[in-house]
Amino acid sequence: MSKTTQWFLLESEQDYSLATARYEKIKYAAKGSAEHREKMLLVHLISEYENKEWDLPAVDPIETIKIRMQEFGLKPADLAKHYGNKSNLSKVLNYQRPLSLPMIRQFGITLHIPTDMLIQEYALKE
Repeated sequence: MSKTTQWFLLESEQDYSLATARYEKIKYAAKGSAEHREKMLLVHLISEYENKEWDLPAVDPIETIKIRMQEFGLKPADLAKHYGNKSNLSKVLNYQRPLSLPMIRQFGITLHIPTDMLIQEYALKE
């Protein structure tokens, strides 16, 4: 830890700003070093503060998939090769068919989405 800063729970935006600024300075600290331990503590403190202060909207699995596709610059046709059937993929992306377990696994791998985000319930169109 730096000699001048002792970290406690982050209770204000000022605390948060100081913690994130310090994290940016030490984020590449060598594993096992004092700065690496400080970095790990800051990650925890920053995460706890963000979870407490920022209420993020829930995003259904299909929107999560669409967001990740956009981030990776992928179109449904690019993913169809993983699923074998462009029609089924299209139905899933248009809320006409639920995600299957193999699709959840494949989307998790292909788009780097945690599977717990993909197993959430969502409404289908009738």
